[in-house]
Amino acid sequence: MASKNGNDKRQQPATAAVNLIAGGGAGMMEALVCHPLDTIKVRMQLSKRARAPGVKARGFIATGQEIVRRETALGLYKGLGAVLSGIIPKMAIRFTSYGYYKQYLTNPETGKLSSSANMLAGLAAGVTEAVAVVTPMEVIKIRLQAQSHSLADPLDKPKYRSAPHALFTVIREEGFGAIYRGVSLTALRQGTNQAANFTAYSELKKLLKDWQPQYNELPSYQTMCIGLISGAMGPFSNAPIDTIKTRLQKTPGEPGQTAISRITAISKEMFKQEGARAFYKGITPRVMRVAPGQAVTFTVYEFLKEKLERSNWSIMGGKYEE
Repeated sequence: MASKNGNDKRQQPATAAVNLIAGGGAGMMEALVCHPLDTIKVRMQLSKRARAPGVKARGFIATGQEIVRRETALGLYKGLGAVLSGIIPKMAIRFTSYGYYKQYLTNPETGKLSSSANMLAGLAAGVTEAVAVVTPMEVIKIRLQAQSHSLADPLDKPKYRSAPHALFTVIREEGFGAIYRGVSLTALRQGTNQAANFTAYSELKKLLKDWQPQYNELPSYQTMCIGLISGAMGPFSNAPIDTIKTRLQKTPGEPGQTAISRITAISKEMFKQEGARAFYKGITPRVMRVAPGQAVTFTVYEFLKEKLERSNWSIMGGKYEE
């Protein structure tokens, strides 16, 4: 059984070094496991085929099979390089900023954090990561995922060959601001995602620990279960935002057109040509990706965080303290 001091130590907010290592490791594992579902989601969101009467819409399984048939199984991992390049700073920023906002919003007299304050901390953390990392990463990822060339055919040359090449090309052809296209929608999506995610996770974790006082830390299978539940809440609440954002980031902007006018134009065109269902395209693979993704993220994060804190990882010395 851990000592009282040990318990107090683990209750302190994680340091930036712990968040960098634990969050980065969790994010990399999540990306490797769940990226194919994200590619399928993006292809479904970019599909502009209207649903004709009597014609069954292509589902996520059929979309995945089509990608593999035309582009090989590696086609499901298009854009993975862009994700992996930003996943470590993204997760470090997410967990570090969330911890900071929680501290700031904690009642100084009682030392407690209300549910509404916890939700606000998650919202702010999501907006922070969206502005700092997620928007540029997703613009490049979506450009790569939108390419339907076959990776098995060397003569089928895509416009964007890799994440660095896509980044360079987008900035050269469209300007630096292009990698921040859709930042408002991304911030709104990430903010609502993390508000729902962290609030549900914290409340469920607290509930389970109250029921099981014998545990200082929850078993990994319980962490995975509550991560799965909390991760499913965000996609259902902001699916239209994510679909509009994907289409906005896929194409270059037109001269003189503002972000608001583009968002409005995309929304009107989607509704007119494809109906209200278009705003929920890709919801199945998104839930299937985000929910288990958060289960993986929280499980790996909690595991690595506990190991690092038990070993007294020193942020200054970069070594294990005695």
